[in-house]
Amino acid sequence: MKRNINKQQKVIVAMSGGVDSSVAAFLLREKGYQVIGATFENGYGNPAERAAAICRQLGIEHQVIDIRDSFDKQVVRPFIESYLSGQTPNPCVLCNEKIKFPVFLPLLEQLEADFIATGHYVRLFEQGSRFILRQAVCQQKDQSYFMYRIPQHILAKCIFPLGEYTKEQVRFIAEENGLISAKQKDSYDICFIESGDYRQYLAGTDSNYLVPGEIVDSSGSVVGEHQGLAHYTIGQRRGVDVSLGYPAYVVKIDRSNNRLVLGAKEDLFTDTARVESLVFLPFDYLETPIKAEVKIRYKTVPVSAQIIPDTDSPRCAEIIFDAPVWSVTPGQSAVFYDGDMLLGGGYLK
Repeated sequence: MKRNINKQQKVIVAMSGGVDSSVAAFLLREKGYQVIGATFENGYGNPAERAAAICRQLGIEHQVIDIRDSFDKQVVRPFIESYLSGQTPNPCVLCNEKIKFPVFLPLLEQLEADFIATGHYVRLFEQGSRFILRQAVCQQKDQSYFMYRIPQHILAKCIFPLGEYTKEQVRFIAEENGLISAKQKDSYDICFIESGDYRQYLAGTDSNYLVPGEIVDSSGSVVGEHQGLAHYTIGQRRGVDVSLGYPAYVVKIDRSNNRLVLGAKEDLFTDTARVESLVFLPFDYLETPIKAEVKIRYKTVPVSAQIIPDTDSPRCAEIIFDAPVWSVTPGQSAVFYDGDMLLGGGYLK
């Protein structure tokens, strides 16, 4: 699967109008690649206008790709349905797997391009016949957690120009070269929730989210009433207006009974977790137990653990943590690392 990269090749850069994708396009253009900017129109916000202005400044072609229907079906609806089932999803993981990268494949053929590039902070390497990802040099901006589900045939077509840069260096490049996106603020919100309030968004999509129900303690005793499960996630304390004589945290969301279960902070610690829908980068399947560093959320510190494959279900595994971890949240991703190398991951049950 060895690929041949030369600077006369054509690269399609995913352009959001932000500073990261702008600098990615700039760096590739400066290296001599033939660069085309492409922006997804998903029905939320107006990134195409900003991206078009950047492309004009860089003197490169700009394409707009309408993904509204597929984005709604494969990202927005699953996001809503996950919350309906009592889980807490990460839509960026799903978008990268189902939309952002796969959509480029037909465009590569259509535009006779060779590679896809994005402004993600991650590094790509070839290891034998496989393509692997390593964490970015800039640990604070590393985005490998969101990219563990990108398959090999797509990674073979990818370039990540920002993997060796810090955010400060990227800003400096943009400012030094007068890019109009240089002062553009970073976006940390879910792109299709413009208010940034996912609870309000969910309540507006399905009235079931606002159905009041029982709040119970860990023994099952009713201690209050909630105004809709959309307002809560596992490990939440803020907004839990119930007095139990100790700080109360959400330890379970019982969607089938519309019930919120509260407990003490120590109730959220566990030394095991189960994952499903496993995928890996250096190999196809996990056949024997391995040691790895595991992140159970994007911003958590990796914890050393043993990953034990389920012999009856090859895409499932048990995680045995070396030390108890707090607030394992169903629907989130458990992502595995060997040092800075991304091994793979799956969805927490």
